[in-house]
Amino acid sequence: MTIPALDHSATSYSLAHAYWMAQAAGLAGEEPDGIEERARAWGFDTVRCFESPHAMPFPIEDTQAYLMASDRMIVVGFRGTEVLKIYDWLTDVNTPPVPGPAGKGFVHYGFSQALRSVYAQIRDAVEELRTKGQSLWFTGHSLGGALAMLAGAHYRFEEPRRLPDGVYTYGQPRTCERLLAGVYDSAFRNRCHRFVNNNDIVPQLPPEPVFTHVDAPHYFDADGRLHDAMPLLTGLKDRAKGFSQDMFAPGTVAIKDHHLRNYLTAFEKNLAAPGARV
Repeated sequence: MTIPALDHSATSYSLAHAYWMAQAAGLAGEEPDGIEERARAWGFDTVRCFESPHAMPFPIEDTQAYLMASDRMIVVGFRGTEVLKIYDWLTDVNTPPVPGPAGKGFVHYGFSQALRSVYAQIRDAVEELRTKGQSLWFTGHSLGGALAMLAGAHYRFEEPRRLPDGVYTYGQPRTCERLLAGVYDSAFRNRCHRFVNNNDIVPQLPPEPVFTHVDAPHYFDADGRLHDAMPLLTGLKDRAKGFSQDMFAPGTVAIKDHHLRNYLTAFEKNLAAPGARV
């Protein structure tokens, strides 16, 4: 199987571009030297890393993100985390939402605080480096997906009110309520792509009806086939394969399906399929 190289001139969705944004999401978990080495191998000549420690009672020690820039493309990736490290955020029905970007709707308190610790630095770096009309992409897996979605919202709805070319998330938890989701979906039509791998437990949390998802979902079924919608009845039947009572147990399908490596494997399977539109 030959996967096309990362296309720095991409301006819209493709299967290959979604795969590379997933790779970029995973890169956020590396050490700065590793990020820079890989980014340069992918054709980016500028790399910035961002980290902000949190005080208790945050369940993660810090927020980490990075930016890589070429003369045609800028990518901002946010680090994810293990499911059990954000278990309380994902299951606490008493977590109060807080006002969203530019006062548009409400967002999950934990995700909002985690992003705020690094967002100003990221915004300023983008403004400094985006001098040649480069495309701009936000990406992240798990917690990183929530932060990527919110970063896109801040960049669009606050000054200078610019629109990223795309937001790609993988295993993203529900991040906001319906009002913000509505204005986000309108502003990011055909620009936001949210991938869910079969039984992945994280996209099913925090619980509805307080929190909801933004569009547009893409769904890998139990056999790894990618669908551009999540049909209710067939989706429920498909997810029943391998379902476990204790969904948060480390060895269950609900946790395994959340691993980014399994998202990448599913992408590779679809890219290799006969007649695949890459």
